[in-house]
Amino acid sequence: CPHINKLDEHLVKLEHEKHPLHIGPLIRKEKIYIDQPREHRKKLFNAMFHFARTVPFEYICAIVDKKDCADKVELNAKLTTSIAKIIQAQSEYLRSFDKIIIYYDNGQTELTHILTTLFNTLFFNVEFRKVFPSEYKLFQVADLICTMELINEKIQRNRFSHSEKDFFESTSTFKKNYYKSIACKRL
Repeated sequence: CPHINKLDEHLVKLEHEKHPLHIGPLIRKEKIYIDQPREHRKKLFNAMFHFARTVPFEYICAIVDKKDCADKVELNAKLTTSIAKIIQAQSEYLRSFDKIIIYYDNGQTELTHILTTLFNTLFFNVEFRKVFPSEYKLFQVADLICTMELINEKIQRNRFSHSEKDFFESTSTFKKNYYKSIACKRL
């Protein structure tokens, strides 16, 4: 795919190692990004952001705030309900495909269970494929989207963090220059 080749070439120019971009830690200057200056992290972010803007896809996103849940059981129940509502709202669209393929890294056991249960209950043409994020750019795009949706939700609740402000400068800059371009791809 020319989009992937262009992204890979850009990441090589930025001397980015062959590991997946993980957007939350990139913004917060955590883990492997701890010693990288904001300007370099911003270039990495912009490379993935530009890729996400130019590649054709649509997404849906379920948002549940852990702070609104008393425990894991309530969190799982709210996640299941939220994801089920989204899937049901899009069921006609999803049924239009010969096969639904879900790529997941099995990173969160509870989410793996929720997805397999819901999709296998509601559809007959589902295939799950375990992925390694470094091998799938669209999986990294999903991480970008989830992070951006989380930040947008935090803005709505007046929880824009210091590291997010440092990275994006302001909530209006985040919304105007970044979130708006991604949110238009929501299904």
